[in-house]
Amino acid sequence: MATRHAGERTGGNAGAGTGRRRGRVRGPRARRARIAPVALAALPAAFIGVFFLYPLVGVLVRSFDAGVLLATWRNPVTTDVLWFTTWQALASTGLCLVAALPTAAVLARLRFRGRRLVHALLVVPFVLPTVVVAAAFLSLMDRFGLADRFHHTVWAILAAHVFFNYAIIARSVAAYWSQLDPAPEQAAAVLGASPLRVFGAVTLPRLAPAVGAVTAIVFLFNFTSFGVILILGGPRRATLDTEIWRFAVQRLEFDTAAALALLQLLCVLLLVVGATLWQRRRQVAERLRTDTARRVRGAADRVLLAGTLGVASAVVGLPLAMLVERSLRSGGTYTLENYRRLGESSERLQALFVSPLAAIRHSLEFAATATVIATIGGLLVAVAVSGRRKRGAAALEGAFLMPLGTSAVILGFGMLLVLDSPPLDLRLSWWLVPIAHALIGMPFVIRSVTPALAAVSPRLREAAATLGARPARVKREVDLPLALRGLAVGAGFAFAVSLGEFGATAFVVRPERPTVPIAIFRLLGRPGEAAFGQAMAMSVILLVMAAAAVLLIDRLRPAGAADF
Repeated sequence: MATRHAGERTGGNAGAGTGRRRGRVRGPRARRARIAPVALAALPAAFIGVFFLYPLVGVLVRSFDAGVLLATWRNPVTTDVLWFTTWQALASTGLCLVAALPTAAVLARLRFRGRRLVHALLVVPFVLPTVVVAAAFLSLMDRFGLADRFHHTVWAILAAHVFFNYAIIARSVAAYWSQLDPAPEQAAAVLGASPLRVFGAVTLPRLAPAVGAVTAIVFLFNFTSFGVILILGGPRRATLDTEIWRFAVQRLEFDTAAALALLQLLCVLLLVVGATLWQRRRQVAERLRTDTARRVRGAADRVLLAGTLGVASAVVGLPLAMLVERSLRSGGTYTLENYRRLGESSERLQALFVSPLAAIRHSLEFAATATVIATIGGLLVAVAVSGRRKRGAAALEGAFLMPLGTSAVILGFGMLLVLDSPPLDLRLSWWLVPIAHALIGMPFVIRSVTPALAAVSPRLREAAATLGARPARVKREVDLPLALRGLAVGAGFAFAVSLGEFGATAFVVRPERPTVPIAIFRLLGRPGEAAFGQAMAMSVILLVMAAAAVLLIDRLRPAGAADF
């Protein structure tokens, strides 16, 4: 007995000693595990700091000239510009809600053949370049003889904004709505409430968090709209973004442009803070389910589905169809002449400096480079975020998503201001365009990869660790292969965004290396049917590339990946 107890005591002490030794071994590993996420985020943090925060600070510093600042803000023209910027954003957002909520209801409550394809096609306008959207509406007005009546009017701007943001509301609200338990609506209907009253008294209050969040996003997009306002609104319909561009690029009055940029940043900050506070107050606990949509049954459902899809086709499809039709028309007949001219060296127009085909090549080169940068940076951030606690992860992810909430015009203007002296003398460099595009594309990679990494089962990581794999190897051989689909989705979004980016590019692109959106804008500014036809043809090429990217993204999208 004594021998046995002694052996037990000895074994216990030995175990304790082993535990202490293991603790000493695990200590450095634990510290490395805590440091690893920070180290992973260091490179993209430096990238964001140098090419986003530094230009932003440059804009703020340039705007701190009290005389110019007060003179600019007190100018009645600035007041009129601010009022129009706000008014058109409010009107555009309201029209978007009216047009998109019925589509969201059908997508959320009815399951039908081709539902996923409809989801994918609806997002095409969102990834289209703003210059293509403007070109589509110009072709629509040209086809029906409405150019003299609607070009350079607020109605053209409102219609283009509805087209551009329709999918954001329809898809975002439908995704939330489809997870709501239909029991409260069914109970209200049983008690005799009309469908309209059920929607207003029961459904709409439950949708308030989703509708409020997407409304704030759409208002922000409309408030910072640039390409649509510049082309469809013209000089008479100026917003803060278009005025910043005119003062910085056309008039070279950087101090005034900086004062307007500060005003826009303050407005956006007030919007974001107000929307966040409102959403917190309106946030309610809802029991969400996987998918509550039911199959189409009966004539009423078929009529509702046909009517909704018809409206969606008119809102989204008609401008794009007119764009394609106009690109095929030259000299009063239908021909491929506009496309053939894109590759001719004789079509090296003075406004472009290069042939239109060369502009397409430049866009592809910039997009490929920007996608590589955004994918690497976004992957490092996503891995770093997945290795931290909830609060730390949210703060880290939010810091890297800042470029998504900042106007591309201000980003391009900031780069133009500060990146002009060694060691960051990049104003004449080829790299500045893909760097600006990567800043805008990186948040899409982060939002696509982070949910994919969060969905990895902890048991797989524990099993790999039990077999002796170090944390770095676990991430490389377990997390990364399972997150590849999310990474492909993020890379696709980054590529599509780069192809169509116009706001920042308008400031930093070199005249001899225009991108497709810049070339379209320059061609639309030249008189003559040939230039207009080439602009339409280039817009269709960009449309096809964007649509292909969206369909590929939707096919690769893993469960839980962010929509936008």
